[in-house]
Amino acid sequence: MEPNATTEARSALTRRQIAAVVAGNGLEFYDFLTYSFFAIQIGQALFPGGGDTKLLLSLATFGVGFATRPLGGILIGRMADRTGRRPAMLLTFTLMGIALLGIALTPSYAAIGMAAPALAVFFRMLQGFALGGEVGPNTAFLLEAAPPGRRGFYVSLQYATQDSAVVAAGAMGLLLSSTLSAEALAEWGWRVAFLLGALIVPFALAIRRTLAETLTSEARMETATGGRSVGLVAVAGPLILAGGTISNYTLDYLTTFAQKTLGMQVNTAFGATLVLGLTSVIFDLTSGLLSDRYGRKRVIIAPMFLLVLLAIPAFLVVVHFRTGTALLTMTALMSTLLALYSAAAITLFTESLPARVRAGAMGSVYAFSIAIFGGSAQFVEQLLINWTGSPMAPAFYMTGAVIVGMVGVLILKEPKGHHPLPPERALAEALA
Repeated sequence: MEPNATTEARSALTRRQIAAVVAGNGLEFYDFLTYSFFAIQIGQALFPGGGDTKLLLSLATFGVGFATRPLGGILIGRMADRTGRRPAMLLTFTLMGIALLGIALTPSYAAIGMAAPALAVFFRMLQGFALGGEVGPNTAFLLEAAPPGRRGFYVSLQYATQDSAVVAAGAMGLLLSSTLSAEALAEWGWRVAFLLGALIVPFALAIRRTLAETLTSEARMETATGGRSVGLVAVAGPLILAGGTISNYTLDYLTTFAQKTLGMQVNTAFGATLVLGLTSVIFDLTSGLLSDRYGRKRVIIAPMFLLVLLAIPAFLVVVHFRTGTALLTMTALMSTLLALYSAAAITLFTESLPARVRAGAMGSVYAFSIAIFGGSAQFVEQLLINWTGSPMAPAFYMTGAVIVGMVGVLILKEPKGHHPLPPERALAEALA
């Protein structure tokens, strides 16, 4: 055993290195989510059929990316628990870069026929594998790199950069949809968003190579900090992640929902994406800070309960008024509540796992939950709208998911040895 190993690893981590971890994580989610925001245009470019067929095939291909996430979570997560967090994160980022370029450069269906959707499916599967393998090592790294009393804030950086990716993808969509015609956006404009992300890949890889390793001998011997067995954690984790994932992808779906179901302008729809990302970034960090100060469960339960009460009324307002103001306001409300509990919830789950299996277990449970619930969310919601004729279907689906997530939170206990810090001190020390 190396009694000072963890301390030395933490002291070796600079702000630049922590930034490299979370920025790389953000870029991977940018790549993954950009497909969702341009689902209509990608469907027109790469898929056969007419009417709703192109969109449904495009959304189904978006879901295919979730099918390989469990495999990435298992294989790369186990690699991270055996060889270290750093090599695992280098591998996932390389694979994501390849998939990103592949989708951007795939010729249209008009040019190469069925080879276009086949290539789109392949690269989406590669994206899913890479992202499934990223989350476990990344979250474990941030948790282990955090000084005592700041784990919530450090892990919240993971969620904040995911939502920063939403802002970046939404800003790119807003810019392109505002400056290009609908024809140009469908023909080549959506490809620009992917190619710009690819430009960052070589630089992020270079920075990630400088990371210190947090999987020390001391960390390997660390046990779970929660008071429940790994079996109960394995039950609670998917419930928590199912609730958060369905809610998150329902809000991401508002861009397509506003265009397709409500008939709103493209640039207004992408404005909702910007609001979603900006509010989420702010309240992700707030969630981490508050959970360090007051404990995880206190910060989780209240916003979950409010989201259960307010999701359906919020959708009713959007569907009734169908204005930019209604869409942006209700998006901000729902994303604020979701972000306020998400970072604390993922911290609660991650620190309930022993370090020796943390990356693999976190990555696997996360990926399976995302694959089952996240990958199907937008497709299922579009089908429910088509079958029922009601634009309120996503609201009911999301509300049920949050209730399921609350059950998972109640199963887990607060971590042992929690020593809260005042929020101003936690923020100051985290940025020091």
